Amino acid sequence: MKVVVVDYGSGNLASASRAVASAAERAGESGEVIVTSDPADIRAADRIVLPGQGAFAECMDGLAAVPGLRDALEQSVAGGTPFLGICVGMQLMAERGLEYGATDGLGWVKGEITRMPAPSLRLPQMGWNALDFTPGSHPLLDGIAPGDHVYLAHSYSLTGGAEEECLATTDYGGPVVAMVANGNRAGTQFHPEKSQEVGLTIMGNFLRWTP
Repeated sequence: MKVVVVDYGSGNLASASRAVASAAERAGESGEVIVTSDPADIRAADRIVLPGQGAFAECMDGLAAVPGLRDALEQSVAGGTPFLGICVGMQLMAERGLEYGATDGLGWVKGEITRMPAPSLRLPQMGWNALDFTPGSHPLLDGIAPGDHVYLAHSYSLTGGAEEECLATTDYGGPVVAMVANGNRAGTQFHPEKSQEVGLTIMGNFLRWTP
């Protein structure tokens, strides 16, 4: 198995690649994990992971700045390669983001990325929070339970999404979309690479996932 962690200048690459490698070892999946911006590597990947941190518009610009990168990503995912977006990588799956103006996203899930209302709460939301989901609703959630905690760091979140694409939420002054999926495309608003046992379980599920 060849797992590609996409390098488009967003940071967080080393911790994401280490988490994928650890999850692969635990899951008994052999293969290689590479960090790359080479479109040829992305087209040859068996799994694609898109980390992300920073602003939505900056990350979309980062994808566009590498010649052929976005095309390779979209073609591979359209061809069925399982995809996992992390934090802003998940947000880029939406139709558009409203951070520092409106910016079109990849359009892989319904909705847009807006600033969290979080009444009387501090932004960014930073720290551990519990997941709420229906057990057995998706293979990526196998082995974890409602109430298990994950690590989040964000001020913007998905709104106006499709109910069937939302796998899990957290609560921060109201429901916050924490995990989405549409076909072979999935994303976590939280950081699985920082979420210890729960995160590694989800990563392992992703590596075994056959959508």
